[in-house]
Amino acid sequence: MSDSNSARRVLVTGGSRGIGRAVALELAAAGMSVAINYRSRSDEAEAVQAAIETAGGQASLLPFDVSDRAAAAAALAADVEANGPFWAVVLSAGVTADAPLAQMDGEAWDRVISTNLGGFYNVLHPLVMPMVRLRDGGRIVALSSVAGCVGIAGQTNYGASKAGLIGAVRALAKELAKRKITVNAVAPGFIATDMLEGLERKELAAQVPMRRVGEPEEVAGLVGYLCSDRAGYLTGQTVVLDGGMT
Repeated sequence: MSDSNSARRVLVTGGSRGIGRAVALELAAAGMSVAINYRSRSDEAEAVQAAIETAGGQASLLPFDVSDRAAAAAALAADVEANGPFWAVVLSAGVTADAPLAQMDGEAWDRVISTNLGGFYNVLHPLVMPMVRLRDGGRIVALSSVAGCVGIAGQTNYGASKAGLIGAVRALAKELAKRKITVNAVAPGFIATDMLEGLERKELAAQVPMRRVGEPEEVAGLVGYLCSDRAGYLTGQTVVLDGGMT
């Protein structure tokens, strides 16, 4: 297929806000039909859908919790049955529950791991074989983090989940390479989303050689490239986007 993406479907998890929202808008502008996944913020998801459709794009809503394996499998199987396989999947849904490990309770550990890392399996397991059967290649992009590359104090759960994604991406890329399905990760640094809520932006920016935090649209631009035909020979990689921090 050409880069018009006219018949290609893409699932964006966590697509109602932050980086996921920017990615959904980016891929819709590139001509893809975007399924916006969200867990609970239906009003924000509907706003993203409306923005895409107002701009002449195609969008649908696909609510489920990526950490709930049975719910994810049921929702995705029903969607693929009704609308056909996804050509691309962007895994953007994620949560934080920061604390020093000594003060971190088990629920905080389990919730972050089951969402950020467990979601990789829960979402992709029902979708990989339908993608293979398309016989048109495909794209998978997982949103990791610099926390998974270098470690950040107070984020052992988050860092473990994001480092795990990098390992999963490397392995799955090798499994799917012969099918021309690429699998990559993007590891953003400090990005202006609600995950920075309550933090002092100036202090964060001082840690970045560029002296600013990044914008969701900058991450989305990179994801857009990774989901394009031009990125067909790039797989198994983690691209860090952090203003020179690491």
